[in-house]
Amino acid sequence: MSQPTDRNRLADEASPYLQQHADNPVNWQPWGEEAFERAREHDVPVFVSIGYSACHWCHVMEEESFADEETAALLNESFVPIKVDREERPDVDSTFMTVSQLVTGGGGWPLSAWCTPDGKPFYVGTYFPPEPRGNHPSFPGLCRRIADSWSDPEQRTEMERRAEQWTSSARDELESVPEPDGRSEDTDPPGSGLLDEAATTAMRSVDEEHGGFGASGPKFPMPGRVDLLLRAAARSGREELLRAATRTLDGMARGGMYDQIGGGFHRYAVDREWTIPHFEKMLYDNAELPMVYLDASRLTGDAGYDRVAAESLTFLERELRHPDGGFFSTLDARSPPPATRGGDDPEGSSERIEGAFYAWTPEEVDAVLEEPAASIARSRYGIEPGGNFERGTTVPTLATSVAELADEYDRSEAGIEEVLLESRTALFEAREERPRTARDEKVLASWNGRAISAFAAAGTVLGESYADLAADALEFCREHLYDAETDRLDRRWLDGDVAGPGYLDDYAFLARGAFDVYSTTGDVDALAFALDLAEALVDDFYDPDAGTIYFTRDPDTNPDEAAGDGTLFARPQEFTDRSTPSSLGIAAETLAVLDGFRTDDRFRSIAETVVGTHADRIRASPLEHVSLVRAAERVASGGIEVTIAADETPAEWRQTLGDRYLPGAIVARRPPTEDGLDEWLDRLGLEDAPPVWKGCDAEGDEPTVYVCEGFVCSPPETDLDTAFEWLADRE
Repeated sequence: MSQPTDRNRLADEASPYLQQHADNPVNWQPWGEEAFERAREHDVPVFVSIGYSACHWCHVMEEESFADEETAALLNESFVPIKVDREERPDVDSTFMTVSQLVTGGGGWPLSAWCTPDGKPFYVGTYFPPEPRGNHPSFPGLCRRIADSWSDPEQRTEMERRAEQWTSSARDELESVPEPDGRSEDTDPPGSGLLDEAATTAMRSVDEEHGGFGASGPKFPMPGRVDLLLRAAARSGREELLRAATRTLDGMARGGMYDQIGGGFHRYAVDREWTIPHFEKMLYDNAELPMVYLDASRLTGDAGYDRVAAESLTFLERELRHPDGGFFSTLDARSPPPATRGGDDPEGSSERIEGAFYAWTPEEVDAVLEEPAASIARSRYGIEPGGNFERGTTVPTLATSVAELADEYDRSEAGIEEVLLESRTALFEAREERPRTARDEKVLASWNGRAISAFAAAGTVLGESYADLAADALEFCREHLYDAETDRLDRRWLDGDVAGPGYLDDYAFLARGAFDVYSTTGDVDALAFALDLAEALVDDFYDPDAGTIYFTRDPDTNPDEAAGDGTLFARPQEFTDRSTPSSLGIAAETLAVLDGFRTDDRFRSIAETVVGTHADRIRASPLEHVSLVRAAERVASGGIEVTIAADETPAEWRQTLGDRYLPGAIVARRPPTEDGLDEWLDRLGLEDAPPVWKGCDAEGDEPTVYVCEGFVCSPPETDLDTAFEWLADRE
C-alpha cells in the first residue's frame, strides 16, 4: 500500500513555525480537510503536532525526532502527520489542549495528539524523547505501538471508543451552556463580592517568600491574578493582599525572568525564585505585565514599577515593532553562542543554544567594563564564576542592592546608580553585537490589541509618545487586517500575506485596544472602530439561544468562515485566563463599556446575558475566571466613568489621571459644545447623544468633567480634584 502522503507540504505556508519544519523528512501537512481525507482514504490515524516558533521544546523534538530519517519514515508510512501553529489556529490548539488537560491533568507545547481519521484524539501528550526516559516512552516506540494497535481490529475498536469518550467530554467542557430554565436563579448579580472572593482564594497559593503562586517552579507571571490582588487591596484596605501583589511584582522584576540588561519579560521562570527563565519573549507577556506594573505604581507610589513598565514597552518598540506600527509576535529562546563562547558564525549556522544571547560570564563583563565598574556590575547582577545557568554562564538578576554596593565601595547611592546606568548601557551595546535570536514576524490582531491597550495605558501614565505608538499600531491593524466593507477582521498579517478570518480574541482584544486609544487620545475614529468591531463580534460570535459568545463563528451559518474547515470536533468557548486573558471575559467587559456609547442597550443586554449564563461557573471558581469576574463586576456596578468635555484635556488633568489608581475606570472624552458633539455623532452614525455624553456640555469656555459611578454622576466640575472628591465621598 502506498504512503498516505507523498511530500512535506509546509513550504507553501507563510507561518514561521511551519516554515521551520518545511525541510523535515516528515511529510507534514497543514491542518485542513485534505489531510483528513487522505487519512480516511488510506485508513490510517492522524498525528497532530501543535507548537509555535519560539517554543524551546518544540525545537528539541524537531531536532531529535522530526529531523531523523528513520522516525520520519515511520510517521510517513503509518500516519498522516499534521503540523499546527497554535498562534495562527488557536481554535485547534484550544480543543486539543482541553482534551490533554481532561485526560492527563496538564498540557503544554509541543502538544502531540494521535487521532482517528475524523480528527478525534485517542492518545495525547506533549514532548516525547527519542529514547525512553523516566516515565516517558520514546517517540518512535510510541508511534510503532499506536500503528500496530490501529491494525488490530479489536484494539482499534477500543481506540475509537476512547476517542468518542474524550471528544464528548471535551465538547461538553468547551461548548456546553446551561439550559435557560437551568441557569442560576440567584438574584444577586454575579459580580457581587466575587473579586474579593477570588483574591482570598489566590492568597492560599501565594509564595510568601518569593512572590508568585505556588511553592515551587515553574512559575508563570499570571498578571490577571496580580491585578485582582491590587483591586481587592485598594477596595478592602487589606495590607496582606497588597504585599502579595508587590512581592510578586518585585520578585519578577529582580529575577532572571526580567531581562535586566535590555528590558522586557521572558515567558516564565523554571524555579521558585524567578531566577532562570524559559527565554522566549512573547508580545502578550510584555503587554499584560506593563499594565499591571503601571497600576501598581499608581496604587503604591513606587516609581520603580513605572521603570519596569517603560523598559518593557521600550523593548517592544525596539525589537518587536514593524516600521509602520504593528507588533511582531515572539523572539526565540535560542541563538548561536557569542564568539566569547565559541560561536564562530554570526549568520546562525552554529549550534543554537537556549539563553545564549542573554547570559554572561565574568570574563565577558570584564571585556566590556573597566574597574571598578566591572566589579560593581558583576556584583549587582550576580555574575560569578560557575554561574547560575548552563555552561558556567549567569542569567543576570538584581543580586545586590544599590545600598549594599554603596557601603561596599564607599560611594553614595546616587554615585553607584550612575555607574550602573553607564555599565548597563555598555553591556547592552556589547550584547547587541551577539548573534540574535530569531523573530516570528506574524502580526496577530489579538496580541496587537493587548499591546495597543498597554501603550495607551502608558500614554496616560508615562507620556503622550506611548499613546502615539498605540495609535500607530491600531492604524496598522485597521489598514492591513480589517475590511470595512464587510466588517471582517483577519487574524494574521505576515509580510503582506493575510490569513483569517479572525477569532473572538482578535475582535475582542482589538476592540478594547481601539477603545483605549480613544480614551487616552480623544480620537473619535478609534472609538468608531471599536464600535464597528464590537458590532461584528456580536453578529458573528454571539449565540442568543445559548446566551454565550463562542470563540469561533457558527459553522452552520458561516460555513466558509467558521474555522477554515469542518474538521474541528468542537466549537470552543474560552472561559479561563491562560497566557492571555479569557476572550469571553474581555468581550463581555468591552461590550459593557461600549454600551454607554450607543443609544440602545443592546451591548449591555448581551453582556448581562453572558455573565448570567455563566454565573454558576464564575461563582464556583472565580480565581480561574478573572476576566469574567471583571466583566460581571462591570455589568453589576457600571464602573467608574470620567467624561471630559474639552477641546484639549488640561495638562494638570492628564497628570492627575496618570497618578490616580482607578481600576477599570474609563475616560470618555467629547467636544465641549453641542455643535462639536454633533460632528462626532455624524461620524458614529448616531442621531442622538449616547448616555456617557448626553447633557455633559462644558461649563462656559472651561474644560468640564463629570465623574460617574454606579450609574450616578457628579455635578459638572471645572476642577478635576473636586470631582474626584465627590467620588471619594461615595466610598
